[in-house]
Order: sequence, then structure tokens, then C-alpha cells
Amino acid sequence: MIIKNITLCDASGSRVCDVELDGGVIVKIADDLAGSNTLDGSGKFLIPRLVDLSISPLDGVLNAKNILSLCDEAKSGGVGHLLINATTSPMIDNEVVLEFAQNATSSSDEVRVDLMFNTLREDLTLSNNAILTKRGAKPFMSTVTKNDQAIRIAQYSQMHKNTLFCKAEDNSLISSGVMLEGDVSTRLGLAGIPELSEVLHVSRMIEIAREFEISLVFKSIASPRSIELITKAKKEGVKVACEVSLHHLLHSDEACLGFDTTAKLNPPLASKQSVLKLQEALKQKEIDLLTTLHQPSSPINKETSFNEASYGCESLSFAMSLYYTMLVKSGILSLSDLLKLTVDAPLRSLGEEPKPLMEGSKNLMIFDPSFEFSIDDNRSLYCGKKLFGEVRFI
Repeated sequence: MIIKNITLCDASGSRVCDVELDGGVIVKIADDLAGSNTLDGSGKFLIPRLVDLSISPLDGVLNAKNILSLCDEAKSGGVGHLLINATTSPMIDNEVVLEFAQNATSSSDEVRVDLMFNTLREDLTLSNNAILTKRGAKPFMSTVTKNDQAIRIAQYSQMHKNTLFCKAEDNSLISSGVMLEGDVSTRLGLAGIPELSEVLHVSRMIEIAREFEISLVFKSIASPRSIELITKAKKEGVKVACEVSLHHLLHSDEACLGFDTTAKLNPPLASKQSVLKLQEALKQKEIDLLTTLHQPSSPINKETSFNEASYGCESLSFAMSLYYTMLVKSGILSLSDLLKLTVDAPLRSLGEEPKPLMEGSKNLMIFDPSFEFSIDDNRSLYCGKKLFGEVRFI
């Protein structure tokens, strides 16, 4: 199949050309290809499938049905590579659960699924990091409160030369909090989570990463102060990276007004002033990775009181359209910059070197930005929003 006049785009830039595809693989790129089976790609993009490193299954339950459902949603949203969070039930902290989950992911053809294990068991003892890493799981830094545990985990990471993914929050400061501590939580009469919970943990882990010279990715950061600390550390040579969710770039804690449980996220949505700072950090290239932070919940766990509702909202099945509409079409990022944050940087965090689109490239999608649709999902922060873009895996 030959696609004429399509825009080939990756993290390095874009150009309009003709592309010949065979079995989903680019076999030729030129300016004037001819053949019997041709399509007009004018106005459309040929781009790599996205990578998302912060995905949770329905209600956090890790089973084959939920993993396959994630793969279907990912394909609809243009995401070709998922990393499932460690905070699942059952939690991946031993070889038995890991093998079970790996068997469930093997039936997915078009979406690659990687698994993250928790470096601490539920009883707060260390998991067998060496065996789990050897068997292909990605290490995840649990929200530990003890420095000696954090140091031992860092030593494992140093030994195996792998990236440590860290969810920055100090559980001792969260207590019964359900949203950001501030004016909005006070107005709603809800217990708040102080911003300091994240910032303190970021500060400590930066120093541990500096000491042991390990690579560290902070997952779903919500505080501008945390980004300031991470940016400073990067300039000082510490190998740290910052992931932020699209939700935290677009929505403030005011979305919780009216006790709207779709806005109950983990980490909690930041203040309106902080959202503006997060957007500025994105423009200044201080944010390294983006995520949809997909955390789906059953209605029974969402349609309840704010205090009792589960954390998270849905976004995976329209990920590419959401990114494009909110960040590219709005002028905040170029499409190439978006792909740096959603393809190249996540792959590097997993220890893989991304490649530019060229002859031999696969795992591609066609994206048509002229297509318009509205989101009809009352468990999404974007319900009723008009989005642009249609995804087609090839």
C-alpha cells in the first residue's frame, strides 16, 4: 500500500512525502511513489504509537480480562506500549504474581504491555528485587518512609543498572486526606493532602539518586516546587526525570467543586496557580514525560461520596486525540515535541533507544486531525469535550 502526501512525523521533525507500507512496516519513503494500491494521506500524519508508563487496570484489579481491556482502549487511543503500575491487586511483589500477569499480557498482539513490580511487600519488607528484575519486571519505588529501605532499593537499582520509578508521596503526611490541602478543600470540608507530602519525598530521593548515581523517574508529579527541585538536580548532573499527567496540566483542584468524584485523582489536582506553573514548566522543557494517568473505576466505586470514591479517571481510549487537541492544536506544543514526551522519553526510561521513522520502522499509526468527536464518558474529566483526531493502527 502506498500513502501519498502524508506527513511523516517523529520527535526529530516532520515532512510531507509518499510512504509505501507492507504489513505495517515502512518499506520505502520517497517524494513520488506510484502503484496500484494508493491512498491519499493529505492532511494526515504517520507517527509512532505512543508509550504510557502510568496505567492502572479497572479498579486496580490485575487479571487477564482487565489487561486485555486496557489493550483495546490503548489501541483506540493510539497507545502501543503500556507500563502497568505496581499498585494493583494482587500486587506484583513476587514471582508467582509476576508469572501470572506475564501470561495474561502475552495474548496482546498490537499493544505491548510491561509490568512494574513493587519494591516493598505489603508487610513493608523488601521484595526479591533481583529475581523480579531478572524476569523482566520494571522496578517501582514504593512510597517508603524509612531511609534505610530507600537506600537498599537504590543499591539494587545501582547493581542492576536499571531505572527506578518513584511515586513521590509521604504516607505519614497524607493521613485521611482525599484532595489537595488548600482553599478548595476547606470550602468543601474535605481533609486535605499537603503539597509538602510530594516535595519532601522528591527532595530525599534526589539526594539518594545523587549518592548512588542511579537513574530515577518521578511518576505523575503534581507540584511545581517538585519540578524546580528536579530541574536543579538535572543541571547538577543527577540522572532524574519528571513525568506529569495531562490532567494536572489542564485541571485544578476547582474541578472537585460540587464533590465531583471524577476529579479525585492520585496525586491530587493542584491549585489553579500551580496549574499555570506546570504549563510554563512544560513550555520550558522542564517536564520530561507525559502520561494519561489512566485509572478506571467501576461506577459503584465512583458514584459515591467523595471521601469513599476511588481515585482516578478514564482517558486511555482517546489519548492521542486528547493530547493533540489540548496541547498541539492549542499551540502549547508542536507535534514533534509531543512525541518526544510520549514516545522517545518513555522508551529511554525503559532502557530502550528510540529510532526516527525510516524504512523498516513499524508500530505506527495514521492520525487524522480533521476528524471531530465528543467524549461520552461520565467517568472522564473530559466528558462532553470536543476532541480532534482519529487513530488508525497499521
